[in-house]
Amino acid sequence: MPHLVMEYSNSVDERVNTQRLLEDLHHIAIQSGLFDAPALKSRALRYHDWLVGEEGDSVDFIHVTFELLAGRTAEQKRELSRALMTELQNQAGHVRSLTVNMREMDRDCFQKVVN
Repeated sequence: MPHLVMEYSNSVDERVNTQRLLEDLHHIAIQSGLFDAPALKSRALRYHDWLVGEEGDSVDFIHVTFELLAGRTAEQKRELSRALMTELQNQAGHVRSLTVNMREMDRDCFQKVVN
């Protein structure tokens, strides 16, 4: 039940094909082999309001959060994080701030209903 969430400043839309980037990040995650492909959910959130340090909204950004159930090794998570960052740099290297964060979901607390 992994979730890939790509958040970005609206200024990024002018210089990056965000749909293609999201699709490519989704594909990289699937190719990692760390989970069943049909379980991956990817989405993008565009922000109109943001602040970075003392520079306010003059700093554009893309931040990827990848949530997955506990059970992967640190190296597996690190490799996926590196692969996602490499793709971010390939397609959006001119964006001032690029970040990736891997986050584990607690298997005992995670709830899911599929109809």
